[in-house]
Amino acid sequence: MGLIIAGFYLTMRWEKLQMKLTGAQIILECLLEQGVDTVFGYPGGSVLNLYDALYEYSGKIRHILTAHEQGAAHAADGYARSTGKTGVVIATSGPGATNLVTGIATAYMDSVPVVAITGNVAVAALGLDSFQEVDITGITMPITKHNFIVKDIAKLADTIRQAFYIANEGRPGPVLIDVPKDITAAVFEYERKEPVHPDNYCGNVTEEDIASAIELIQASEKPFVYTGGGVISSGASEAVKKFVDLIDAPVSSSLMGQGSFDNTDPRYMGMLGMHGTKTASLAITECDLFVGIGTRFSDRVICDIKSFAPNAKVLQIDIDPAEINKNIRVESQLIGDVRYVLDRLNQRLSQESHPEWMTKIGGWKAQYPLVMVEDYEEMVTPQYVIETLDELTKGEAVIATEVGQHQMWAAQFYNFKHPRQFVSSGGLGTMGYGLGASLGAQVGNPDKQVVNIAGDGSFHMNCNELVTLYKQKIPVVELLFNNNVLGMVRQWQRLFYGKRFSQTTLDRNTDYMKLAEAYHIKGLRITKKSEVRPALEEALSTGGPVLVECVIDKDINVLPMVPAGGAINQPIMEIEIDD
Repeated sequence: MGLIIAGFYLTMRWEKLQMKLTGAQIILECLLEQGVDTVFGYPGGSVLNLYDALYEYSGKIRHILTAHEQGAAHAADGYARSTGKTGVVIATSGPGATNLVTGIATAYMDSVPVVAITGNVAVAALGLDSFQEVDITGITMPITKHNFIVKDIAKLADTIRQAFYIANEGRPGPVLIDVPKDITAAVFEYERKEPVHPDNYCGNVTEEDIASAIELIQASEKPFVYTGGGVISSGASEAVKKFVDLIDAPVSSSLMGQGSFDNTDPRYMGMLGMHGTKTASLAITECDLFVGIGTRFSDRVICDIKSFAPNAKVLQIDIDPAEINKNIRVESQLIGDVRYVLDRLNQRLSQESHPEWMTKIGGWKAQYPLVMVEDYEEMVTPQYVIETLDELTKGEAVIATEVGQHQMWAAQFYNFKHPRQFVSSGGLGTMGYGLGASLGAQVGNPDKQVVNIAGDGSFHMNCNELVTLYKQKIPVVELLFNNNVLGMVRQWQRLFYGKRFSQTTLDRNTDYMKLAEAYHIKGLRITKKSEVRPALEEALSTGGPVLVECVIDKDINVLPMVPAGGAINQPIMEIEIDD
């Protein structure tokens, strides 16, 4: 009798572990395996089976319907950047899939783990120019870590599992899975499996490598530590703090590295590069050791390669071997997960001391602060607005941005204290990114204040996502700097194109308060300095989505600025306005 009962329970357990499901149900079960609780997307013909299954799984997986597939892709990206989880986006075939391309490329350039699931026409109709058919795997091959088209339902579950693994293995990035409609309708046996998480520690760093790095550090009298987005991806901020205290060095961060090192720490010099601080540009000119951690040395940071750290040996720590010696020749490299490498280094390092160097850094910081000149008392400057926002949120908000002048102002004037506070498109520079990304960040961080800082040019590209904030009750504050121009492009036209302001004056006369009303969200308008604090206080206390229009002068520029290919130690500090 006991054997019969035991057999009965084993059979019951096996039936729970292995069952026949449709391809659509298998996709959702695999998402649940991976710990996914939220997806972003837009339905269409080729994903009808998947959306029908989502109706069944609505109590387990939340679906956020955006106004446009591009907004959904950016939302999945913002969710991933701000939480450290893998973002998931769903779109139908044809234009639905191609509308994801900009979002996928944005995630790829900034190493963000996103899994995109697209529908396609039935397997038999592939390659026949069928209605809404595109070769999305061919289109996205250069902008994904990997992509798949699943033509056999027997491979569906393992393909999804593999996609999540690849998205998070080593240097993170997006993966696309294209699933024909008949595969989502077919029935196959599904067996639940525990997710396999990649081991990113890359234990191939030898003792000789560590010893070589330590030798460079101990020989240095003027070290400079530069942190990038890889520090955030690896969760290495605490290890970085310990490292820089041990070697007694100043710190600068890339745009993608904002929050990787506490901006309020006395060691922090501000950003490095095209719109970095004067202090950082002077320090890199004089340093004798440059330690790049989790950074790819982009052209916006290097500027003129001949003037970049001319007196320094370079130590690079990065998980991606392809980044070593790609843009900058290095003296020594440690290839592996940043946190793992720094933990090993920190165990071996002795305390260093560079009082003269740190005093010099402090002197430069006092001499060259980031300051916008106010022409008159009630003039609204982005610096004052963002610093007031920083004060009111105690530096704890998640800040998303669009791309342009406002993006640089946000990085310059908000004091990021923690990783995953700054959500912005760095490598691709995607205008229209921030609003979708901010709603994804808010969904992923319901207990945090999320603010998207935008310019009026970027805002018009994806302002339709305001309806998503309203519909989904997502309490993002949209802080819109309205200067009636494409500010960054205009700045370049002023400096390098003889003040020929071709197509950068917008003159759209958009009534943003009526637009907010049309989307059923609160609208607030700032036109003078005395209105800044009360408007931001009201916006932050509303508890729902808010659009704050902040009117600023069209000729407020982003400074310092190193021209493309210019010497990093010779930034432009002033731009004369005479028109």
